[in-house]
Amino acid sequence: ENAITEDKTLAFTSLPQPQPLAENSEKLAFTPFSEMQENAITQEQTLAFTSLPQPQQLGENSEKLAFTPFLGIKEVETAPATPVFLNAQLSQNDSSPSEPRVLVAEIVVSGVDGDLRNRVFDVISTQAGRTTTRTRLQEDIDAIFATGFFSNVRATPEDTPLGVRVTFEVTPNPILRQVNINANPGTDIPSVVPQEVIDEIFGDQYGNILNLRRFQVSIQDLNTWYQENGYILAQVVDAPDVSDEGTVTLMIPEGVIEGIDIVYLNRDGQDTEEDGTPVKGRTREFIVTRQLSLQPGDIFNRDTIQGDLQRVFGLGIFQDVNVTLNPGTDPTKVVVVLNVQEQNTGSIAAGGGISSASGLFGSLSYQETNFGGNNQTLRTEVQLGTRDFLFDVSFSDPWIGGDPKRTSYTTNGFRRRSISLVYDGDEDPIRLDNGDRPRVLRTGAGIRFSRPLGENPLKPDWLASLGIQYQRVSIRDADNELTARDEDGQRLAFHNTGIDDLFMLQFGMVSDRRNNPAQPTTGSVTRFSIEQSIPVTSVVMSRLRGSYTFFVPVKFTDFTEGPQALAFQIEGGATFGDLPPYEAFILGGLESVRGFAEGDVGSGRYFLEGTVEYRFPVSRLLGGVLFLDGATNLGSGNAVIGNPSGRRGLPGSGASAGIGVRVNTPLGPIRIDYGFNTDGGSRVHFGIGEKF
Repeated sequence: ENAITEDKTLAFTSLPQPQPLAENSEKLAFTPFSEMQENAITQEQTLAFTSLPQPQQLGENSEKLAFTPFLGIKEVETAPATPVFLNAQLSQNDSSPSEPRVLVAEIVVSGVDGDLRNRVFDVISTQAGRTTTRTRLQEDIDAIFATGFFSNVRATPEDTPLGVRVTFEVTPNPILRQVNINANPGTDIPSVVPQEVIDEIFGDQYGNILNLRRFQVSIQDLNTWYQENGYILAQVVDAPDVSDEGTVTLMIPEGVIEGIDIVYLNRDGQDTEEDGTPVKGRTREFIVTRQLSLQPGDIFNRDTIQGDLQRVFGLGIFQDVNVTLNPGTDPTKVVVVLNVQEQNTGSIAAGGGISSASGLFGSLSYQETNFGGNNQTLRTEVQLGTRDFLFDVSFSDPWIGGDPKRTSYTTNGFRRRSISLVYDGDEDPIRLDNGDRPRVLRTGAGIRFSRPLGENPLKPDWLASLGIQYQRVSIRDADNELTARDEDGQRLAFHNTGIDDLFMLQFGMVSDRRNNPAQPTTGSVTRFSIEQSIPVTSVVMSRLRGSYTFFVPVKFTDFTEGPQALAFQIEGGATFGDLPPYEAFILGGLESVRGFAEGDVGSGRYFLEGTVEYRFPVSRLLGGVLFLDGATNLGSGNAVIGNPSGRRGLPGSGASAGIGVRVNTPLGPIRIDYGFNTDGGSRVHFGIGEKF
């Protein structure tokens, strides 16, 4: 029965079928794309399909061959199968001597017409008038499927007096109408992909016959969108679900956070002690977790977690902070593990010496920046000298416990003595009758509250502060004796007694929109503040101050890779009402106009100041700066009691240009600036951190 008959009819053996069938079935099913890997989207974002069960064996005497491919649709479950041709004459070039060849008399394509029919003829290698084999027919089916236009292909051979008629029965995919996302199956968490993004990626295919190859490219684009937007755990899994109406549904677990764990590390970076017990941290866990904008139930995002880690590290109580991801109990979810290594947060120091301001003195200071494990800061400094007793005690809570708005407060009490730059400096300092320099002694206390404004307290639009402070200010000589006037008889305080009581209400607002607080290249910072005296004392004054800073990315040099930016700042202030001389605005120096000594541009009731900087990297550890500074007291120096700026011969206005070096350290950049001023002088300045 397995032979070529005299009338050239062809007999075939039985073949595998996807589902168990009865004997003598007339058609047999085959599945191409056997090279596809099972299970979902690979990291290269290629479209793949799930594996399927192997078919059962049929009985003998089947008369026709049928090929049914896998559609990439979950409802179709077939597996590779191969027809067997027996007892046909082999050509000399046949690479498989055991595989028979049959003569093809005619090729027919059914199920489509027009361009799609021509597309089938373009890709098949079987031709009328030539022989073919079972392998070539399978290759033709694979080639038809590779066009991406068809959901089903069957090759049916039929005996004719002249040979075999091969009919390729094809079913085209439906017209694509819409693509939907089934995100985060098993949860009610919506997808992070806006529908407009889906329509933008797949929209040019709407209204056309679904082409799986082109659709696969769009899936790659979708996965690229996830990666570029930080959703690194999101991926298309399983085969797309295609409805007869042309709606394609993609299943995408996007990386839902199941939980967040805090793991403490010891000095060796291990999470367990030598006896195997877990390392216990001093910091309370909620101090860390409240800094995180990502919470259980959110979609994991690389960029967001980086910002969270920066905030946690910015608390100043950890030596190292990093994150690891563990699978959750649901394999489509993730557990975020924050590994934190605490650092020493307390310090105590004692010292002593002799100075012109305090004479012989001894000092003791204590500081703790993680007081009680709550990230609260306690600072205490006491100095006892032969001339005076000074102290400064402050306590800060950066986030009042239980407050969802992230309200913070700082309270302090102090007794400080300093030399005011209004009276003193490199240029003709003002002296007392006894030749001493005037000292300003301030004794007082205050409290200030701060709160972010906006929906997200971790990324606020504005930060507002409100506080109140009382201080008694007196002018003293080196021996701590009260001195009301200088050697020229000019008042050094607002009152003739040399003692002023200031009771001030303070309000401020800050908006920080920089892209990177450490090395900004874009964004801006806006600040303004108001200080208003409460009329319970004899000094009634109002002081306004504001600044605006913005950054522009540039690339002028190629010393090394790194951010480059032009930085601009303009700042101004004004005082109305009573103005004690020591409260005047001071211009010149490291934080004002570089190239001048501190305060040597002048002082005044008003001021205006501007700076332009070009910041660029030189190497991994070094950065460079070119700068222009300028400031003026707007001619208000003589509006200060005693006109100290004019009497010292200060210009009241000045500008400078210069160059600077930044040395990157764990404490921040060490700043070294060298400036040339408009008076013909120059000066080197040292500091920590940028000017703004």
